[in-house]
Amino acid sequence: MPTSHRIEKISEEVRKELDRILREDVRDPRIGGTFSVTRAEVTRDLRYCKARISVFEADRREPLMAALRSASGFIRRELGARVNLRYTPEILFEFDDNIEYAARINRLLKDAEAQGDGERG
Repeated sequence: MPTSHRIEKISEEVRKELDRILREDVRDPRIGGTFSVTRAEVTRDLRYCKARISVFEADRREPLMAALRSASGFIRRELGARVNLRYTPEILFEFDDNIEYAARINRLLKDAEAQGDGERG
């Protein structure tokens, strides 16, 4: 069985290559704008990969995720050509809202700080 350190290295390499493939090789017009492959998690048996995608424009989320699902065969084939693995993992795309969540927390903290300054002054 592969060690967890090896799986982490493979996952990071897969994340980098997925990002490169999506930006440079996929020609679907729905894939574009401001997005990021924030994380790729390859399973221990190297058969599956959960790719977490963060999309900054709310109206582009669904079209982008649909485009990724429809292009998954092409993306997997390209990934197999670029990453030297015994098996090319099946890619499962998931929406990642961590950046949006962090921005909301940051906004709430700033609001609380502003309220605290108003009460003291």
